[in-house]
Amino acid sequence: MIRKGLTGGSYKPLSEDAISRIHDTAMRVIEEIGFEVNSDTARELFKKAGAQVDEEKRRVRMPRERVMELIAQAPSEVRLCGRDEKHDILLGGSRVYAGTGGTALYIYEPDTDRKRPANLEDLRCFARLVEQLDNIHLFMLSTYPGELPVEDIDANRFFAGLTNTAKHVMGGVYTPDGVKRVIKMAEIIAGSAEALHERPLISMITCSISPLKLDGHYGDLVVAIAREGIPLVCPSEPLCGATSPITLAGNLVIQTTDSLMGVILTQIANPGTPAVFGSVATSTDLRDLRYLAGSVEMGLINAAGAQMAQFYKLPFYATGGMSDAKLLDAQSGYESATTSLLCALAGANFIHDAAGLMEFALTACFEKLVIDNEILGMVMRAVEGIRVDDETLAYDLIKQVGPGGHFVATKHTRHFMRSEHYQPQLSDRSSREQWQAEGEKATWQRAAEVVKRLLKTHSYRLPDEMRERIISEIPGIKA
Repeated sequence: MIRKGLTGGSYKPLSEDAISRIHDTAMRVIEEIGFEVNSDTARELFKKAGAQVDEEKRRVRMPRERVMELIAQAPSEVRLCGRDEKHDILLGGSRVYAGTGGTALYIYEPDTDRKRPANLEDLRCFARLVEQLDNIHLFMLSTYPGELPVEDIDANRFFAGLTNTAKHVMGGVYTPDGVKRVIKMAEIIAGSAEALHERPLISMITCSISPLKLDGHYGDLVVAIAREGIPLVCPSEPLCGATSPITLAGNLVIQTTDSLMGVILTQIANPGTPAVFGSVATSTDLRDLRYLAGSVEMGLINAAGAQMAQFYKLPFYATGGMSDAKLLDAQSGYESATTSLLCALAGANFIHDAAGLMEFALTACFEKLVIDNEILGMVMRAVEGIRVDDETLAYDLIKQVGPGGHFVATKHTRHFMRSEHYQPQLSDRSSREQWQAEGEKATWQRAAEVVKRLLKTHSYRLPDEMRERIISEIPGIKA
């Protein structure tokens, strides 16, 4: 049973008063402290939109009333489409979806306990696996193919995704020309520019630099993507004690401010651009200021970020499901499960990085992707909650069976046994004797078998004519 787009929101780490105070502080930051904007194009747009701009400091300040007017222009829901409509997802409200993330530089291979640099074929394999894993609802490009020159990265990463999965493909982008090539590729697949706008098969990500700064390169990319009308995620990555205050509330102020400024810029550049408020916020190891991917505080911050997104009526891109573990051990499992569960129960719309990442998000792993798919199935079952009605309360059945009876052979049991209880595909629930007879396999070994089977049975591909047209018309594609 596939579970996606279920309504979360039962977990609320922030009170209504806390949400109001974080919002008020973020507005004061934008009004009084300002935001450094290093893109000349973006600064000019802010100035035309009514912001006060200090050109010498490249500092932008804006009245909160104008800020809220621009936020209100952004759609409260963003549809991300797959090649097949069954893969469409609707971000907004407190509906929950999960997907991959990146961009990992290495691949971990548990059979040798070693990691190696990621390459383009790895990315193709991730797409092929995601296509067949039901609890991963969209494909965010997971790895960085280090063998390619940067000018060819965007086109080849999106080509690897679009040619190996029918699910929506999202990814970070690196060059303006790369953005143009990717959009042209998506238009060919969609049928036309108009068809792509009607059913966006791709979305892109551009980040602010916490605290309170927009890079010149990424500022230009935000404007260019917004003007094309492509769905755009505007996350920020404040780190507690490093690029934000050490407190979680202070981190949320920076995260809210940084992401809102990205959303606002999209609406100035092209009102109505499908923009997504986003967070990659987390804590740091204060011994060395290392980024932490598996801390419970990351789950708390991103769950609270979901509440802030709901306050602003914006779709939300959250971060969860990662681990700081170096191998597929207990730490890898409990860290991934904890942060994904907190985000999902809070109603985060798209939990990215939720499958396949480890070691501070530097490393991706095929077997972990499969394990995380199992975790996400359990997470989504928790989001679904407990249905209580006459049919599930089953009074008449209890009366019929009576004291000392059993419910094993009843029609009611057969009807609800699969939908009411999550059926794991990877977890071992056999007796010890049966487990021993089947080879005493650890979880990662069972996952490795699934990886091999899914890569062997993968069958999705673009029509040959469409694929050849992309290769012939878009430079730099490594077919």
